Amino acid sequence: MKRNTNPFKWRHFEPEIILLCVRWYCRYQLSYRDLEEMMQERGLSVHYSTLFRWVQRYAPEINKRIRPHLKMTGTSYRIDETYIKVGKTYKYLYRAVDKQGQTIEFMLSSKRDISSAKRFFKKMMRADHRRLPFSISVDKNAAYPDAFAASQKEKVLPFDCRLRRTKYLNNVIEQDHRFVKKRVRAAQCFKRFGTAQRTLDGIEALHMIRKGQVKRLGGKDARGQAKFVTSLFQVAA
Repeated sequence: MKRNTNPFKWRHFEPEIILLCVRWYCRYQLSYRDLEEMMQERGLSVHYSTLFRWVQRYAPEINKRIRPHLKMTGTSYRIDETYIKVGKTYKYLYRAVDKQGQTIEFMLSSKRDISSAKRFFKKMMRADHRRLPFSISVDKNAAYPDAFAASQKEKVLPFDCRLRRTKYLNNVIEQDHRFVKKRVRAAQCFKRFGTAQRTLDGIEALHMIRKGQVKRLGGKDARGQAKFVTSLFQVAA
């Protein structure tokens, strides 16, 4: 029996509407109630809890489906972490960009230690759109040297890659954090780790699209970006 792979099966709204809401929520500084009101202006009654479920279901899927379409990044990496509030505590969002500010990879972590840094290195090196790093620039976080050495020993990182602990080199990624932080503030705090992780998948994916990381798609081409997201799901824009 042929398996039905339609990701929108049993949904009560058209796929175009669902993807529009998910894209707007992940791209702009909107709360779920803001988006509910915006849909009401268009004559659509969508409860904010439904919008939440859409984002949780389709934001990670957008992140997954854009990966084959991303341009190759540079060989000089910048890695840094930023705080993300989940419930009553702060978690750590590890992020890596190249020297041009193009996103390589990201990972939400409960801790900021050697084990977390090693896990991020592994995830980063699995990204299909990255070139092998010649250098990795980090801040003064004490966990990085040990994690870097262990990752080279385990052949996760190339042996000729250099670790540079110079804070000013990370200005590029610290500036890039701003988009994510602004978007997270509008979300008014995440309640659970999984919720935060899935939402950040969409935020980071739309950020990559906005930065022009998709092949043959400009960072300022808003209409083209909308069509691209719908085309990922074989939906006519």
